[in-house]
Amino acid sequence: MKKILRPLLLLALLLCAFLLYSVMKIKGSPSLFFPPADATRNTALYRHVEELTVNIGSRSLYEYDKLTAAKAYILATLKAMGCKPVLQDYSYQGKTFSNIIVALPGETRPEEVVVIGAHYDTVAGTPGADDNASAVAVLLEMCNRLKDYPPDRTLKLVFFTLEEPPVFRSESMGSFVYAREAADRQEAIVAMVSLEMLGYYSDTEGGQSFPVPLMSLMFPSTPNFIAVVGNLSSRGLVNAAAASLRKGGGVPVETLSTIGFVPGVDFSDHLSFWKMGYPAVMITDTAFYRNPNYHTAADKIDTLDFGRLSLLLDGLVQMAKDMSRR
Repeated sequence: MKKILRPLLLLALLLCAFLLYSVMKIKGSPSLFFPPADATRNTALYRHVEELTVNIGSRSLYEYDKLTAAKAYILATLKAMGCKPVLQDYSYQGKTFSNIIVALPGETRPEEVVVIGAHYDTVAGTPGADDNASAVAVLLEMCNRLKDYPPDRTLKLVFFTLEEPPVFRSESMGSFVYAREAADRQEAIVAMVSLEMLGYYSDTEGGQSFPVPLMSLMFPSTPNFIAVVGNLSSRGLVNAAAASLRKGGGVPVETLSTIGFVPGVDFSDHLSFWKMGYPAVMITDTAFYRNPNYHTAADKIDTLDFGRLSLLLDGLVQMAKDMSRR
């Protein structure tokens, strides 16, 4: 038995060392900065991120007034767009937290549901431009573009609360509350897409890191792409989402369908849906494998590439349409 355990332990230690090296390599790299003029292609995206990160700022569990201000901004923006958001409230530590849901009823298969979501909270003390104001801004504009779209399947665009630590991976996550209630009412969710950090890109070769050795042989080392990530049972959804993004957007797309223990594969709201047996994927710029500002006070608006973010928005709108009419 010891002869088997020793090489396994050595392999685990080597993988941990590689992961630590990969993360520290990115943490030690200089951050990129983009002038506000780069936002002119889609000023609405810039305006949303500016409100969330500059005017409101850190939006964590410990800053209830700031998190409430973010909720109020999302609600007011949706109503001004002509959407009809609904709150899904729940209690945690004696306070009320809310998921915000915009539902477009399906016309021919309303019982089949597609969920696209993004969390609007942050780690305490961080403005959270990439994590996750970038995705919230995109989801807001998706709501604007899709508000008059008649889907075949019911399409639900959801702004989740409480994704970040200390509630991450717990039953108090907004996405877990949503997924559990959906499962309790036997809602037929045929696809869930988690939008997690969408705005950090670079054209510097070697700026992309990976969780596992040899992945650099299969994926680009230049962090100018968006990734669609899922577990093995969600492989079909990974491929479908990637196909739509390539058809509708201008950002290169990479895919990964793998086992759940690869570090980072389940680090967002899609995990809550996996727990309930639903097919789910994450669309991401790969977070700490690329962005040195991850979970720090340096995660600011001027580090986001709004040109690429706008191109990605086009692809995500196409994806929402494709998934809701399959």
